[in-house]
Formats: sequence, structure tokens, C-alpha cells
Amino acid sequence: MLVSLLSILAVAAALALWGIAVYNNLIKLRNMKEEAWSGIDVQLKRRSDLIPNLLESVKGYMGHERGVLEQVTNLRAQSMNASTVGDKIAAESALTRSLGALFAVAENYPELKANQNFLDLQAQLAQLENEIQMARRYYNGTVRNLNVGIETFPNSIVAGMFNFSKAEFFEIEDEADRALPKVDFSGINRQ
Repeated sequence: MLVSLLSILAVAAALALWGIAVYNNLIKLRNMKEEAWSGIDVQLKRRSDLIPNLLESVKGYMGHERGVLEQVTNLRAQSMNASTVGDKIAAESALTRSLGALFAVAENYPELKANQNFLDLQAQLAQLENEIQMARRYYNGTVRNLNVGIETFPNSIVAGMFNFSKAEFFEIEDEADRALPKVDFSGINRQ
């Protein structure tokens, strides 16, 4: 009787320790995902802060292209106000498309393409797009790890008990949005 009681207590203790280990691992994975999202958020904020300078530099050249400028401004505001990953993804995809349209229109203004401030802002934007892409890959990796941790058996039992839920990937749905905005310096003569 004492042996069976000790056996039951040992099994209960082992299950409790296993549950604690799984719970702690899920907490670690969730925190890594949140830290990764913070990295994306920082890069998106940097891009968002760059956009007004970019718009200001093109306003004088592109006065009659008001629709493109207003669209970029509105989409920037939507992106900054997005509260969920899904909303942020949608807003960022639209903003990337509108920045591409802005640069396409800028191709029609040779004096703008020669403006050093505009060129510097374009280069900064291209660098930020690369950094956003790297941050997005890191975030998606942490989301994958969290989701695997939540969905695999027997971890799913602990995850269900403590209401862990799958995280959303930061994916770009439109293939055209996957491309970086085109930055072409080939037609510029630097002295």
C-alpha cells in the first residue's frame, strides 16, 4: 500500500514537473514572438517617420500628383493606427504599393530624380525595406516555433489549459508587394 501510494505521488510529481516545464517553454516562446514583433514595429516606425520627409521632398516637383501624395499619407496613418497583426499587414501592404506608385510617378520628373535629398531618402527607404524583411523573417520564425509548441501533443494539453493561442504570421499576400520599391540610380550623373 505504501509503495503504491509512493508510486502515485511520484507519477503526479513527474506530471506536475512536466506541466511546469511545458508551460515555461510556451511562455518563453510567446515572449520571443512578442520581442520579434517589437523588432518589426521599430522598423515600421522608422519607415513611417521617413515618409513625411520623402513626401515633403517631392511636393514641390509633383504638385499636380496630389492623389498619390494623399494616398501615401492616408495609408501611413492607417498603418500607424493598426492594432492587430492582420490590420498591420494589410496596411503595410497597401503602403508598400503606394510607395511603389510614388516612385513610379517620380520617374517622370528628371529634376526630382537628380535631387540629392530625394536620392538620400530613397536609399534610406531601400535600407529600411531590407531591415523590415529581416525582422519579418525573424518574427515568422518565432511564430512558427510558438505555434508548433502549442499544437504538438502533449504540449497542446497544457496550451489548452492556459489558453495559449496560435500567433498570426506576418505574410505579404500580394506577390507584387513582396518586391522592394524600385530604386534606380542608373540614370543619375553624380559629380
